[in-house]
Amino acid sequence: MKLTGAGIDRFLQRPDAAVRLALVFGPDGGLVRERAVRIARTVVPDLNDPFRVTELTGAQIDDDPARLADEAAALSMIGGRRVIRLRDLADKHAKLIAGFLEEPPGDALVVAEAGDLPNKRSALRALVEEAGNAAAIACYADDAASLDDLVDQVLKAAGLAIEPAAQHWLIERLGADRALSRGELDKLVLYMGPGAKQVGLEDVRAAVGDSSEIGIDDVVEACLGGDMARLERSLERCRQAGENAITILRAVSRQTLQLQAARALMDGGLPLDRALLSMRPPIRFPRDRAFKQQLPRWSAQRLADAVDLLVEAELDCKTTGNPADVLMARALMRIAGVARAARR
Repeated sequence: MKLTGAGIDRFLQRPDAAVRLALVFGPDGGLVRERAVRIARTVVPDLNDPFRVTELTGAQIDDDPARLADEAAALSMIGGRRVIRLRDLADKHAKLIAGFLEEPPGDALVVAEAGDLPNKRSALRALVEEAGNAAAIACYADDAASLDDLVDQVLKAAGLAIEPAAQHWLIERLGADRALSRGELDKLVLYMGPGAKQVGLEDVRAAVGDSSEIGIDDVVEACLGGDMARLERSLERCRQAGENAITILRAVSRQTLQLQAARALMDGGLPLDRALLSMRPPIRFPRDRAFKQQLPRWSAQRLADAVDLLVEAELDCKTTGNPADVLMARALMRIAGVARAARR
């Protein structure tokens, strides 16, 4: 059977007793591992138990095709249902899995992990989705909504609440791999320490992500948002981190060009929200927050002038022999000044 949406959540909490094999697959390896562990622990809470848990790989069942059935039929010396954790499964194992599901021996639950199995082309995925005694769970990269849920889940378990601005900032910096995202959240919980109740924006800035990347993000937001004081502080952090002036200029240029594209759509008659979604790729939550704050301050002409200034500053950094940090900072301050004047 194929599981989606709420069906996945229900299965992760209490797998159907008729299911003998759960196939967890997809491009997000971290989420595959996380879900496979959750399923296995519904049967055996301690996955290090050598009497009730056996781990196999695709290579091992290639060498000994009968190994899967033998392990599934084995009984635990101390009683209780067993789990077979089967890793690195692929389409080449579809025939072996089909034979196992026809008459599965014993009562062990097989939890199989696989990489991405393309729809309509994967024999293994089709087999499991059509079987009445198997379940297929796809794991795709987290989007903003699933990251939002993950943040709430991890912080709630630690007894922490989070300010909305901090949550938006955090989601922008969590990646598509569930394991990496969870690692960053665990780092944030550790940073907060015992007794903490509320996570603020400064907390997530201090605990999560690379400091130079965060500094560049701050430069971009402060520059195009017209916040001169914040821009000075962010540029100083970047200087202390040894960040390259060209890298910073190009980061501001990328955002400026995206603002220019959005402004063109708005000037053509689209409302701001529709303009952001019409871009390729679309600007979605939570990245749309900065765009919605910045766009009202920037006309098409101002944006064109800013692009010219950024191109000129990069060329000067490469050719004049003058200090690149000074040239870069001067250009960004001029752009921030335009944004600040427009805000008034």
